[in-house]
Amino acid sequence: MKAIGIDLGGTNIKGVLADANGQILKAIQLQTNEKEERHWKTSIKTLVQTLQENHGQPGIPVGVSAPGLAGKNNDRIVLMPGRLAGLEHFVWRDFLGTPTWVLNDAHAALIAETSFGTGKGYADVLMLTLGTGVGGGVMIGGELHQGLLNRAGHVGHVSLNADSDARDITNMPASLEDAIGDCSIEQRSFGRFTSTHGLLEAVRRGDRLAVYTWLHSVKKLATALCSFINILSPEIIILGGGISRAGKDLFEPLAEFMNIFEWQHSDTRTPVVPAVFDEYSGAAGAAGFALRKNQQHNSKV
Repeated sequence: MKAIGIDLGGTNIKGVLADANGQILKAIQLQTNEKEERHWKTSIKTLVQTLQENHGQPGIPVGVSAPGLAGKNNDRIVLMPGRLAGLEHFVWRDFLGTPTWVLNDAHAALIAETSFGTGKGYADVLMLTLGTGVGGGVMIGGELHQGLLNRAGHVGHVSLNADSDARDITNMPASLEDAIGDCSIEQRSFGRFTSTHGLLEAVRRGDRLAVYTWLHSVKKLATALCSFINILSPEIIILGGGISRAGKDLFEPLAEFMNIFEWQHSDTRTPVVPAVFDEYSGAAGAAGFALRKNQQHNSKV
């Protein structure tokens, strides 16, 4: 069985043809042109048709990963204010003419890892995507937990200080997203840095302000992860996104802080590991989601 995965981002549209083992048989990438609705919708349709021709089967299931909140039946994005005009309530199945399921992009990253990557074989998984913002996804009992309004997994919007006057895009005071996301790096570094990449270069040079800023953020991440462990008790935590590629500069101090904060019951530690998928995580996850949903649909027929 094969499926097509589409990852709709503000800059690029990525499409893959993947098999049930997660092997990417073909990958294509196009520019989004976010402000031109007709262009990016047509581009996705062309991508799907090209990948279908590569497989030789027009009815192959499709998954679409996109920013925003997916609808109850995962057939559309129902909330994505301020970006990608025309995305909200657009039914992809009707447009593409093939079975199509839609999910949030961070949820897609989780599905990629649990279907084909480092989370494969685990039933209870927490994933965080660390980038411009902080997204995430939760798997419970082997199933993606979407919850009321499909907004479950927005772990970046947990508050780390209820007394703070600073609020994030969801009105949450002192959120994890503001604590470590690229969106707040200039503010957190007193105007010294405009990206986490630049901050980490200074950390490696031993810049004291950079080291302070970085470790302060990692400490907050550790506190949040230990809180999630107490709530969800996952078997494994996966970190993806651009910031996770900091490697040992992230994972070594994170482990030291978690040694302090984690509730170490029965000498059991929760492993925190980097994601396997990178550039095509959203597309691979969308394909994995389509495979799951198509299998569930066929089992009911």
